Amino acid sequence: MFELAALAYLIDLRFGEFRTTHPVVLMGRFIEGYERRYYRDNILSGAILVTSLLTLTLIVSLSIVYACQALPYWLALPVLAIIASMGLAMHMLHVSVSELLTAKQPRLALRYLVSRDTEAMSDSEVYKAAIETWAENLSDGVIAPLFYLVLFGLPGLAVYKAVNTLDSMIAYKTDRYLHFGRVAAKLDDLANFIPARLTALLIILVSADKKRAWQCLWRDADKLESPNAGRPIAAMAGALGVALGGDAMYHGRLKTKPALGDAIMPVTKTTLSKALSMKTPIDFTILGLLAVGFLLS
Repeated sequence: MFELAALAYLIDLRFGEFRTTHPVVLMGRFIEGYERRYYRDNILSGAILVTSLLTLTLIVSLSIVYACQALPYWLALPVLAIIASMGLAMHMLHVSVSELLTAKQPRLALRYLVSRDTEAMSDSEVYKAAIETWAENLSDGVIAPLFYLVLFGLPGLAVYKAVNTLDSMIAYKTDRYLHFGRVAAKLDDLANFIPARLTALLIILVSADKKRAWQCLWRDADKLESPNAGRPIAAMAGALGVALGGDAMYHGRLKTKPALGDAIMPVTKTTLSKALSMKTPIDFTILGLLAVGFLLS
């Protein structure tokens, strides 16, 4: 699967999202439709939603793979790679976060990237949130999909995207979703356990200050509620020499969160630019590892 993953990644880097209905959008519509009709404030109702979406996703993705088996390999590979590239988000993630560097209203631009309240943020808080989004989504949008694509092919990637979409839509600790989204949240934690740690190691590998990035990862990775999000964020904080995390407003309520990293430098637009500049070495490292995997497989 290494050649499929490498080609899919190259397609995403070159073309980004295609102008078509994205599979994640279809998953989102399924989730919304189920919630409108069958929502109940209990774990069982949410578990049925999770099982239904994952089963449907697996059937569709296996059907696509089966259909491609009728094609010659030289044609099947690019077809599967194009489809798989839609589950990767490096291009979109980098472009979306980079827009904050030139946006006339960064707070408004940030609203489309994070779930926290942005209206009263200072410039430093805006850029800090953007860096956290960049680091965390390197795991959710890039490394995790690639990880499952390499291990299980297109069905593995598709099922992971379904899990991640469920998490982004219903796995909130609010009155409505505390029970309904419980299974989705736990499943997402499990699915991202290894990818989040691989992402942190990748950030350290491309960091100019590997020692500090490693120290921050070792010291701060478990400070957040999430068993996974703290890893790439802590590694990124150490790599940049800044403090990330800290208190933030969500839906009008202040949420107390610990700081990750050390505030050696202030968080500014330059800091965000430095974080985003890691993309090129990350790209080369990922493609290099996939090439080595292909040669050894």
